[in-house]
Amino acid sequence: MVTSRPADPPRHAVRAAVALALAEDLTPLGDLSASLIPPGTRGRAVLASRTEGVFAGRACVEEAFAQVDPEVAVEWDLADGADLAPGTVAARVTGPLASILTAERTALNFARHLSGVATLTRCFVEAVGPDVLVWDTRKTIPGLRALEKAAVRAGGGANHRGNLSDWVMLKDNHLAVLDIATAVARAREIWPGRTIHVECDTIERAVAAAAAGADALLLDNLGPEDAGKAAAAAREANGGRRCLIEASGGITLATVGTYAGIGVDAVSAGALTDSAKALDLGLDVATEEGSG
Repeated sequence: MVTSRPADPPRHAVRAAVALALAEDLTPLGDLSASLIPPGTRGRAVLASRTEGVFAGRACVEEAFAQVDPEVAVEWDLADGADLAPGTVAARVTGPLASILTAERTALNFARHLSGVATLTRCFVEAVGPDVLVWDTRKTIPGLRALEKAAVRAGGGANHRGNLSDWVMLKDNHLAVLDIATAVARAREIWPGRTIHVECDTIERAVAAAAAGADALLLDNLGPEDAGKAAAAAREANGGRRCLIEASGGITLATVGTYAGIGVDAVSAGALTDSAKALDLGLDVATEEGSG
């Protein structure tokens, strides 16, 4: 029995995403090419990296082969979050050759994409250093959010809110019609157990949000110098009450390091999930002697 790992996505999300991907590949007539493989032919395959990076997507790979054919066995050499170098073997696959070939692309699509997310996240984490959290955003591929957020965790990052029900977040479009103090007070009254997060695009707005009792501030597009000033001013304004401070907006791998040591607790970047390049992984397949 495989013990759940901290980076694992929820099983229901894995099952649903893989089922949809396989339906996309196999509707309406199934795998026409694999149907030509002689019955009884068995195969083996090695899932390996062709480049450096961080692996993620183990649960999806397992599920892809399991949904196609429970007789396919996957044995793992590493877990999500493991470092990869060219030639690193992630898993070994054995079973009916036709089934391996049918599931191959779906398994690789998930592993390549999610490993790309984990790899880019690791780069951000290393660039900003250990004292600042690297957060993802809701800029995710529809239907894959739970999987991508798990890949961010595999890369050493942390998750921002998962959806609109997780906590109250007052962004600029909300504050165009809502007063900060009134909105924070009302949110506290209606949702007393939820985090209240306020987007602040000026130092003045950060001070107002902290004074109103917001739990967290999102310093949007302020740049490291102004973000540092806003963080200091906000902490002074909230009477010593701890307020989590996040910097966001236009933060790239080239600039994220400038946010270390300025007083913010976290940086968030949509690029982690919406701009990650798929990692180069391959599945090398061969037949087993004596099969067929």
